Amino acid sequence: MRILATVLALPLLALSFSAFAQETPVGTWTTIDDKTNQPKSTVEIYETRNGSLAGRVVEVLQSSQGPNPVCSKCDGERKDQPIEGMVILWGVNRKGDTWEGGNILDPASGKVYSVKMQPIDGGSKLEVRGFKGFSLLGKTQTWQRN
Repeated sequence: MRILATVLALPLLALSFSAFAQETPVGTWTTIDDKTNQPKSTVEIYETRNGSLAGRVVEVLQSSQGPNPVCSKCDGERKDQPIEGMVILWGVNRKGDTWEGGNILDPASGKVYSVKMQPIDGGSKLEVRGFKGFSLLGKTQTWQRN
């Protein structure tokens, strides 16, 4: 009887872990251009060694620079580096049901913003808000989980 109960409980346990994993930003996301509403890139968000989240561009899907775009407007070590493979999100930590406290780079403008993220629609979408100073003074994109 115990074996039967264990066998029946395993799928429920796996489902609950799967549901919890979907409520975090960790995973692969398609970014959506706010002007054209078209997919712009694929970003992988991952947990770093210190427990914060970071994200890198896995693939550029649409760029005004054509294939293999570089961050021509970036400063420092990112200047003129390929956007694919570039870390554009770093230092983000969980605070309640949001993730914040880090930064996000807009490779098109080369500007770095403070960032706040929150999974929505059961984790199938991610609201990503970039802002300077106050969160009210910013812009939100909705990314779709792959």
